[in-house]
Amino acid sequence: MTKTEKKPAGWKREETRKRMLEAVGRSFRQHGFAGVGVDAIAKEAGVTSGAFYSHLGSKDAAFELAVEAGLNEVIDAVPIFQTENGDGWVQAFADYYLGAAHRDDLETGCAMTTLTPEIARQSSSLNVLYERKMQTIADLIAKGLVGDDTSTMNRAWAMLSIFTGGLNRSRAIASNSVSEHVASTVKETVVLIAGDIADLRS
Repeated sequence: MTKTEKKPAGWKREETRKRMLEAVGRSFRQHGFAGVGVDAIAKEAGVTSGAFYSHLGSKDAAFELAVEAGLNEVIDAVPIFQTENGDGWVQAFADYYLGAAHRDDLETGCAMTTLTPEIARQSSSLNVLYERKMQTIADLIAKGLVGDDTSTMNRAWAMLSIFTGGLNRSRAIASNSVSEHVASTVKETVVLIAGDIADLRS
């Protein structure tokens, strides 16, 4: 946008909301729902608590937005891995997902892992949203596998469960060597469940 162009009406409010949603996502992923309050999230976003309520309504509503945005990140990412890596996409995704950089990144790491335990304690409406988004993710993974519909969907759910459980486990372990061993084992297991996609296609 050049200096002579006028910014659209409401742009400042939208920028503020975007900044707040980013802060909400980071805060809930790092601290959990009960571990952070509105005042801390507002401070992280550089706004007042009043502005938080004005834009997002409530802490519960903000958490739901964080869940939706976080799972949408996965929905966007899976097809990219599939397109860029072809039949080797599962290995590439596993290397990223269980890699040290992602394991160490609570603030912006995958919402499937960090927020799922929190969602289990929340309202039924959030459970419905979570189920819908996770089904979309499972569908995307299944489409990248080979086999009949039932087989690929079963394997997709198994892979998702192992991914998230393995990442949580490797993050919780104190020893770097054991954490790395867990991550490596999970990667191998996920790839084994996926099967050799290139061979299965032939």
